Amino acid sequence: MNTAVNVNNSPSKADFLANAREAFGEALPDWVETLANESNRASATAVAKRIGYSVAVVSAVCRGKYGGDLAAVEAKVRGAFMGALVECPVLGEIGRDQCLEEQKKKHIGTSQTRTALFHACRSGDCPHSRIKSEGGVHG
Repeated sequence: MNTAVNVNNSPSKADFLANAREAFGEALPDWVETLANESNRASATAVAKRIGYSVAVVSAVCRGKYGGDLAAVEAKVRGAFMGALVECPVLGEIGRDQCLEEQKKKHIGTSQTRTALFHACRSGDCPHSRIKSEGGVHG
């Protein structure tokens, strides 16, 4: 991990953008650059919380070492920090990050909206759903 050294020769916080540039070079995706910049600006903890992932995932993505579903992380970053919107058949225009969060939620029969979202996300009719109609998740 790329760290700066302060005057006391102790490491300071990670420079996520430097790590991303080192990992990706000229091919640095815009969304990874945004993730890194936000992590430097606020904190990796705040960014991770905002996109629903751990600090370890944020760090691994910025270092080019994340082995999980990069498309899902990208969608969360684009929605949370880059203004990516989708048209939800139930809620209308929402952030892509909110769309992904809605897909994760369990069905609760006490809310008509929650029920409609649950079914819309799983029916195969919503082009933004990452859930197959038979209950599995798109990969």
